[in-house]
Amino acid sequence: MSRIDYYNNPDAPQANSIVPAASAIVKNSEGKILLHRRSDSDAWSLPGGAMEIGESISETVKREVKEETGLEVEPEYVTGIYSDPKHIIEYSDGEIRQEFSLCFACQIVKGDLRVSEESLELAFFSPQEIERLNMHESTRLRIKHYLEHRNRPVID
Repeated sequence: MSRIDYYNNPDAPQANSIVPAASAIVKNSEGKILLHRRSDSDAWSLPGGAMEIGESISETVKREVKEETGLEVEPEYVTGIYSDPKHIIEYSDGEIRQEFSLCFACQIVKGDLRVSEESLELAFFSPQEIERLNMHESTRLRIKHYLEHRNRPVID
């Protein structure tokens, strides 16, 4: 399934769903941030995805990071809540989703990096390296907010 992200685009299709989701900022011992190159859009992104019935949002972020990267993580705190109605995600199956996502700073517990069917590539990047990557501006915004070391989560 492919996806197209729209932001503040008057030509974006009308949303037909809202799905709770979670994303993760995972740093290594060098302070670099883990990103994966998505197989559905070819863009670099934070690991994360949609919440499933029967799980909490912290279970969602742990499951998604494990599925997409092979790493087990523990969420430490919420860096932001993102629900901007101008961010629309269109999937090839006809779903057109309005963004609703919580972003967590997470600590690596254990595991080894491994590419999944959702990821073409995985790597840790410094903030300077991230600036040059192909990535949606909503992902870039989450990283920017995290790097600002705010004492409260962003609520958007």
